[in-house]
Amino acid sequence: MSESPTHTRVAFVGGGPGPAWLLTLAAVDALNAADEVIITSEELQLGHPRLHLRHVHRQPLAELNPDTLAGRQVAVVVWGDPLLDSAAAEVAAQCIDAGLEVDIIPGVAARTSLPEFAGVALAGGAVQLLTLVHETHESQSLPEISATGTVVLLARGDQLGLVAELAEEARRPAAEPVLVTAQAASPEQVSVSTTLGKLDKALDELRAPQDAVLVVVLGTQSAPEQRNRLNWYETKPLFGWRVLVPRTKDQAGTLTSRLASHGAVPEVVPTMSIEPPRTPQQLDRAITGLVEGRYRWIAFTSANAVRAIRDKFIEYGLDARALGGVQIAVVGAATAETCRAWGLEPDLIPIGEQSAAGLAAEFPAYDDLLDPMDGVLLPKADIATETLSAGLTDLGWQVEDVVAYRTVRAAPPPLETREAIKTGKFDAVVFTSSSTVRNLVGIAGKPHKVTIVAAIGPQTAETCREHGLRVDVQAENPSVVELADALARFAIERRADLVARKKPTVRPSLQRRRGRPVGS
Repeated sequence: MSESPTHTRVAFVGGGPGPAWLLTLAAVDALNAADEVIITSEELQLGHPRLHLRHVHRQPLAELNPDTLAGRQVAVVVWGDPLLDSAAAEVAAQCIDAGLEVDIIPGVAARTSLPEFAGVALAGGAVQLLTLVHETHESQSLPEISATGTVVLLARGDQLGLVAELAEEARRPAAEPVLVTAQAASPEQVSVSTTLGKLDKALDELRAPQDAVLVVVLGTQSAPEQRNRLNWYETKPLFGWRVLVPRTKDQAGTLTSRLASHGAVPEVVPTMSIEPPRTPQQLDRAITGLVEGRYRWIAFTSANAVRAIRDKFIEYGLDARALGGVQIAVVGAATAETCRAWGLEPDLIPIGEQSAAGLAAEFPAYDDLLDPMDGVLLPKADIATETLSAGLTDLGWQVEDVVAYRTVRAAPPPLETREAIKTGKFDAVVFTSSSTVRNLVGIAGKPHKVTIVAAIGPQTAETCREHGLRVDVQAENPSVVELADALARFAIERRADLVARKKPTVRPSLQRRRGRPVGS
C-alpha cells in the first residue's frame, strides 16, 4: 500500500503595505509554520526578528498554479490584505476548487494604512478607497470617482494624469487639495501637497520614478492645515536619518530598535567579533571555584562576560543554580538583562555612573565579620582595563581577574559602506564603547566631518576626540536607549536652530558648508 500524500494547507497571508514590522502576530505564526513561503510582491519585506523561515522565494501571483502546491504547507504572502487583491482572491478560489485547504490571514490593508502614514485622517464622512495600480487607460472597468468626500487612490506615477481625468469627469474642482505620497511607510517617505489642477507636476516634486506606487488623497482631509496636525511619521526627529551602528548584530537589537522608533534607518557594521580565550585553563579553574564556593562575588562589566561564563557552564552541564551562593554585581542595563535572561538577578547595579569605575565606587568594602570569604571573580575581555580590579583590591577584596573572552577586530565592511562612511553618506554614527571607535576607524576609516557623532559616555567621547572626531552628542547616562534618545533630542534642537536661522531643514548628509553640517 502506498503512503497517503502529505496534507496540504495554503495560507494566503496579508503582508501589510511593505515593512515587516507591520506583519500581524497571526501572519508571523503562519509564516513560521510553512514549509515554503512565496512572496508575491517586490514591495514586501520579511526581515523580522520573530520570523524563522525555511524555504523562501519570490513568484508573481499570476504564475501560481494550485496543482504545484499539493503536498506542502505553503504560505503565499500578498501585499496588503489578501482578499482586497483581486488576483490573490482568484488564486485562493482556484486552490479551493482544486480541493486544497486554504487559510486567509488578514493583513494591514494598504488602502487605509498608507494614508495614515501620511497623516490623513479617514474618520468621519464618506471615504472612497480605490486601486489603480493594475489599471490602464484602456481598461474597460476604470472606477468612477465620487463627486464629493475623501478619495484615496493607490496609483503609479504614470497614472497621475488618469487620476486627474477621472476627477475631472466627476466634476471635482481644479482647486481641490490633493496630497501625493511616495514610498509610504518607509523612512524615505515624502509627501507633496498640491491641487487637482497641478497634479501633473507632483511626480517631479517627489523625484519619484514613473512606476512608483503613490498614495493620492483627494478632498479636504488632504489640505495642508488638516494634515499638519496629524503628520506624525514624517516629523519624527530622526526621520530618514541614515545612522551607522558599529556593533555586532547580536548586541545591536535594542539600540537599532530605539533608533528606528525615532524614524532613523540604522545600519549595523560589526567592528569586532568575540572569541574564546587563547588559554582557557584559567577560566576552567574559575568555573570550578564558582561551583566549589570559593568566591563571595562575581562582577560582570559586559553582557559578553555573562555569555562567556554561561557558555562554560553549559559546556560543563551546569546551569545558573550553581551560582546560588554567589552575589552578582553588574555594570549597565544590558548586562543586567543578559543576567536575568540566564536566570540571575543582580545584587548590585551602580546607581550613578555605569562603568567599571562607577561599580568600584559603589561596591561594599570587605568586612571579615560579615563576609564568609573575600574572593571576587572578575571575568573580562582581554583588552579590559584594571580599573575595577584595582578599586576592589583597595576595598580589601581578593580579586581574581580572568580573561573570559577575546575581542578581535572584524573584517572591513563592503567597499560601498566604507565609501559611505568616508564621504558623509551617513547622517550620524553612534559609538557604544571606546573599542567601537578604534575598530571602526581601523577597518573603515574616520567618519566624514558632516556626520553627527554620538558617544555613549565620557570615556567613549574622549576616545572619539583622540581619533580626531568632533563629538556632537553624549548620553547623560551610559545606556544604548539614552544614547538613541540623546541623538533624537539633538536632531530636534538642530532643526529648531535651522528654522530660526531660515536654513533648509534637511538631514546632515544633505546639508554642507565647508565640509560641516549647517548649524553645527
